[in-house]
Amino acid sequence: MKGFVFHGTGKSAWEEVPDPGLKDPTDAIVRVDAVTICGTDLHILKGDVPEVPYGTVLGHEAVGEIVETGSDVRTVRPGDRVLVSCITACGRCRFCREATYGQCQGGGGWILGHLIDGTQAEYVRVPYADLSVHPLPGGLASQDAVLFADIFPTAYEVGVMNGAVRPGDTVAVVGAGPIGLAAILTAKLYSPERIIAVDLADSRLEAARRLGADAVAPVRDDPEQLVSDLTDGLGADVVIEAVGVPESFEMCTRMVRPGGHVANVGVHGKPATLHLEDLWIKNVTITTGLVDTSSTPTLLRMAASGRVQTAPLVTHTFSLDQMEDAYEVFAHAADTGALKIVLGEPPHDELAVPAA
Repeated sequence: MKGFVFHGTGKSAWEEVPDPGLKDPTDAIVRVDAVTICGTDLHILKGDVPEVPYGTVLGHEAVGEIVETGSDVRTVRPGDRVLVSCITACGRCRFCREATYGQCQGGGGWILGHLIDGTQAEYVRVPYADLSVHPLPGGLASQDAVLFADIFPTAYEVGVMNGAVRPGDTVAVVGAGPIGLAAILTAKLYSPERIIAVDLADSRLEAARRLGADAVAPVRDDPEQLVSDLTDGLGADVVIEAVGVPESFEMCTRMVRPGGHVANVGVHGKPATLHLEDLWIKNVTITTGLVDTSSTPTLLRMAASGRVQTAPLVTHTFSLDQMEDAYEVFAHAADTGALKIVLGEPPHDELAVPAA
């Protein structure tokens, strides 16, 4: 088969790799029908995630069809259409028993496209399939469903739930990329009074407005002052950091009101200063987290019923063999306007009919 392989900092290729096979009785093999690219994949290519072995197939999000299962798999069988979660769960360790699957100590957690071959390929082996793939509702298109492998549960769990968004809150989302936009969409489920989006790019702020942000603020226009003005000087009840750089995190801690929450979602590669000399007296709660994907079944049901909209997030589509082009478009999102990119093949029940 072919897959997108990491060969070191700045080096990658769509190339032939060995077909995956069952290694453990809890494994499943999935034929990939749709896959997407995550900002974390770009971090890997930049060398920011040094534990990724050279030669690893990247990717940790996919929709596909089960083609083979190990003898211990009970919840899915060949022919089932499934979502491949970004998090793998053994189901037995202390953390899995607490539904904090991201911290799995039994060989799971974030392993796909990180410690083992991932989903940006024609086929993928998924360990612990019973808890790590999710059967999909029939009416949910693959292009929509694949967004629930990572960005929606990440935004919802690490941003909205950790931030304890409540009705009537002012929510500031710093970073209007895919995660920030998913945070806006899922924060709306809790009926906040207002959502304020902050970003460098006007195109992403426009996307945030389309998806439900009540106010938008370019970084150049002093968003901290806007938040202060809209809250009578108090600050936001919840600030969600969805960038992952020191400047954005420190901005979030200045935007939050006394007694408020800062929910960090961004992947940080550099230290950020925590100004406890200002924060110690303000009763501020700061949370961090890797997604657990415990909310994925709920989010999939809401998507199938139309409660969560996904289509506006997908700006570009490619076939699987255009993986290198897709990475180029995604890596230059400021120029291309890319939000989420979905790669895949036409549904297998669609036949090309030759002209008469």
